[in-house]
Amino acid sequence: MLYLIAKYLQTLYHIPGLRLFQYITFRAGLAIVLSLIISIFFGKRIVNWLRRLQIGESVRDLGLTGQKEKEGTPTMGGVIIILAIMVPCLLLCDLTNVYILLMLFATTWMAIIGFVDDYIKVFRKKKDGLDGKFKIAGQIGLGLIVALTMLFNEEVTVRMEKEKAENLGYHIVKRTVVEDHRNQGTFKDMVYVKTTLTNVPFMKGNQFEYGDLLPSSMREKWVWLLFTLIVIFIITAVSNAANLTDGLDGLATGISAIIGGTLGVLAYVSSNTIFADYLNIFYLPATSELVIFCACFIGACIGFLWYNAYPATVFMGDTGSLTLGGIIAALAIILRKELLIPVLCGVFFVETLSVMLQVGYFKYTKKVSGEGKRIFLMSPLHHHYQKKGYHEAKIVTRFWVVAVMLAVLTIITLKLR
Repeated sequence: MLYLIAKYLQTLYHIPGLRLFQYITFRAGLAIVLSLIISIFFGKRIVNWLRRLQIGESVRDLGLTGQKEKEGTPTMGGVIIILAIMVPCLLLCDLTNVYILLMLFATTWMAIIGFVDDYIKVFRKKKDGLDGKFKIAGQIGLGLIVALTMLFNEEVTVRMEKEKAENLGYHIVKRTVVEDHRNQGTFKDMVYVKTTLTNVPFMKGNQFEYGDLLPSSMREKWVWLLFTLIVIFIITAVSNAANLTDGLDGLATGISAIIGGTLGVLAYVSSNTIFADYLNIFYLPATSELVIFCACFIGACIGFLWYNAYPATVFMGDTGSLTLGGIIAALAIILRKELLIPVLCGVFFVETLSVMLQVGYFKYTKKVSGEGKRIFLMSPLHHHYQKKGYHEAKIVTRFWVVAVMLAVLTIITLKLR
C-alpha cells in the first residue's frame, strides 16, 4: 500500500525521497524492521491477552525433563508471526504482483487451518484438534491453488533463449531482446514462456523438466496433472514437517528464519538478470517482490523468538507451525527451487523421517516377533536427544547450526552442474 502510494505521488509530484521505495533493498530492510517491531512490541500484548483468556498448552507426560513446567504456557502465538508478516507485506509490497498475492493467500489459508486446529484443541478440549482429513484437504487445496497459478497465470513465466524455447515447444507469452552479459556489446533474442521446468543441481544445464518423467506420448496432455500432484505433495509434506519440528522452545522458529533468509537470497538472484545468467539459473520476472516477503518472514520469526526462545513464554501452536511450513513450501515452488527442499529443509526432513522410521520399525518388529522395538529413544529426533540427557537449549542451538550449514550448502549447489 505504501509502495503504491509512494509510486503514485512520485509520478505526479516527483517528491524527493520517495524514489527509495523503488529499491528492493530499501523496502526489504524496512520490512524486517517493521516486522520486528510488530512481533516484539505488539507480541507482548498478544501474549498477555492469550494468558488472560487462559489459552494454555496442555502437556502430555512423556517423561521428558522440564516438560510439566510448560503446562499452561499460552499457545496460538502463531498469530504474532502472521501479523508480523502480513502487515509489513501489505504496506511495502507491490499488491498487483501475482507472486505476492499468491503468498498472501497461502499465508492466510494455512493460518486459518492452523487456527481452527488450535481452537478445537484449546476451547473444545479435543487433544487431536482438527480431524486429519480436513487438515489434509486444506493442504491439498493450497497445493491446487499454487500449482494452477504456476501453470496458467500469464504473469508466471520463465525467461529463456528464443531458439531453446521454440525447440522445446513451450508456449511463448512475449519476446524481448537483451544484452548478453557474457559478451559485451552483443544481444540475444529472449522469450518469456510457460513451463514446468525447475532448477536442480547435478544435472545438465542445472535444469529438470517434469514432463521428462512421462512417456513422450503423454507429456503434453498430462504434465500439468503430474506437476499439480508434486506441488500438493511438497506443500503437505513441508507444512506437516514444520509442525512435527515444533516440539522445543525456539526450534521451528529459528530454523524457519534461517530457511527464510536462504529463500530471500534465492529470490534475489532469480530476479536479477546478471546473477541468474552467471549462476545459470532461471531469470524469473517480478519475483524481486518476494525478497520483501522473505524479509517480513525473517523479521517475524526472529521477533517471535523474543518470546519463544527457551524458556518460552508463548508457543506458536499449529497456527504458526503449519503456516511456516506452508509458506516455505510455496516460496520454494514459486522460485523453482523445490527440489532443493530435502537439503534446505534438511532438519524438517530428518525430524519427519525419524517419526516414519520409528513407527514403521515398531510395527514391523511387533508383527514379526510380537514385541515392538524402537530405533530411537523417542521420536521426533529432538526428543531422542532429550531422553539422552541433553539440555533443551543445547539441542535447539545445535539444530540451528545444522540448519545454517544446510542453508550454505543449498546456496553452493547453485554452481554445481
